[in-house]
Amino acid sequence: MADIVVVFDFDKTIIDCDSDNWVVDELHATELFNQLLPTMPWNSLMGRMMEELHAQGKTIEDIVEVLKRAPIHPSIISAVKAAHDLGCDLKIVSDANLFFIETILKHHGIWELFSEINTNSSFVDEEGRLKIFPHHDFTKSSHACSTNICPPNMCKGVVIEKIQESMSKEKKIIYIGDGTGDFCPSLKLKQTDYIMPRKNFPVWDLICQNHKLIKADIHEWYDGQELQHVLLQIINSNIIISNEQDDGDDNGDSTQLVTVDCKLHKIPVSAH
Repeated sequence: MADIVVVFDFDKTIIDCDSDNWVVDELHATELFNQLLPTMPWNSLMGRMMEELHAQGKTIEDIVEVLKRAPIHPSIISAVKAAHDLGCDLKIVSDANLFFIETILKHHGIWELFSEINTNSSFVDEEGRLKIFPHHDFTKSSHACSTNICPPNMCKGVVIEKIQESMSKEKKIIYIGDGTGDFCPSLKLKQTDYIMPRKNFPVWDLICQNHKLIKADIHEWYDGQELQHVLLQIINSNIIISNEQDDGDDNGDSTQLVTVDCKLHKIPVSAH
């Protein structure tokens, strides 16, 4: 079994869109969203948009059907299943919300493969209205992030630190993300960990500009197929090393490797 914790962002990482924008656009509320955006934090705005959509007669079933149509590359589903089969502990750290994430993952049959979902809380009230709340209640206190990048409702770096505290020392983290909010957790990773930023997305730009601050091994990816190849290559390489360090004790229970046909793609930081 792999001593690896794989941490996925959700929007534009597992799914190939922003789930908030997807729901707002598909339910024809973009104009109102854009009008309200300058007036409040994004997370608060999404809570307000759910109220507005409910007032317009949109049902929770309408939202579910929209979420089921959210684009996801088939290789992402395969990658999640393969990583789980190889014994990795899978987690999500996302600034989306639990209802959106759960609905989409259940629709694709991979919800049960994740051991932990860290995101903004949400529930459907007695009137059938989706209520969304911040992961961190910023009205009471700050999450104390020092990067000035993280939104007030969630610092993914703080979440990663809590995950690290719960892990045994020999375990490694592979963190996969795309957005600005994924930069802070990349700063928390150790030399034995891996960061997989999506190429030409905000976190990739930030890492290229600040690569000396990153201790983890950096491996870029561009689309779902490349994510699958790079992720499984990293996992397989670590399993091979672990097996070689097992004092040659062959008990017949070796982890079956998954075949991949690509090399690791490291960011050419010298070019930036």
